[in-house]
Amino acid sequence: MGSEAALEPVPEDWSRALCVVAHPDDLEYGAAAVVARWTRQGKDVGYVLATRGEAGIDGLPPAETGPLREAEELASAAVVGVDDVVFLDHVDGLVVDGLDLRRDIAEQIRRFRPDVVVTMNFDLTWGGVAVNHADHRNVGLATLDAVRHAANRWLDPGLGEPWGGVRFALVAGASTASHYVDVSATLESGIESLRLHRAYIDGLGSGFDPDDFLRSNAKRQGEMAGIDHAVTFRLYEA
Repeated sequence: MGSEAALEPVPEDWSRALCVVAHPDDLEYGAAAVVARWTRQGKDVGYVLATRGEAGIDGLPPAETGPLREAEELASAAVVGVDDVVFLDHVDGLVVDGLDLRRDIAEQIRRFRPDVVVTMNFDLTWGGVAVNHADHRNVGLATLDAVRHAANRWLDPGLGEPWGGVRFALVAGASTASHYVDVSATLESGIESLRLHRAYIDGLGSGFDPDDFLRSNAKRQGEMAGIDHAVTFRLYEA
């Protein structure tokens, strides 16, 4: 996908993007600042979450955690200009990359009809020795497969009219990047969107600081791109 020394700007001559991830808060670790930029440009952006993150807080049972994290995600999405948020209700921590997941995502692609699809790192690690969550890996791969599935009119016609208009897919948090988006003007919105996941952050119990985490990451990625603050992606043609 090209080296990190030769990053290119993500093309922005399009109108609609659909972001597909596993859990509430996944998009807020960087990509939400990009979404804020796009919605300020007048683009339509929708979110699809495979789960409600109900298994994500050790000290709170899933029946309480799911609705709480759903509410946090809706508020977080609103901060960056997104009001189209769909939860697929796969089981948090047990998401399987199979036909059921692919079909669910393909149905949302056919409904939203995006030009661009965004998902998360599906590699085994984040580029080091820390293993990536299985839900992230499975949703990321299923999303790329769902783009092709959604375009084929002979596959699951009951899911809606086929949509083959996706130009490219962007993978956030990829271990190797090819493209970047300048978030210098929208980083504060991205930080606020992560802050709104208060119950989840408190549940981590590690003193995690959204401002420091996002600002330092955006600065580091900005240096790679030759600008102040950036979020990087790996781009795949659809």
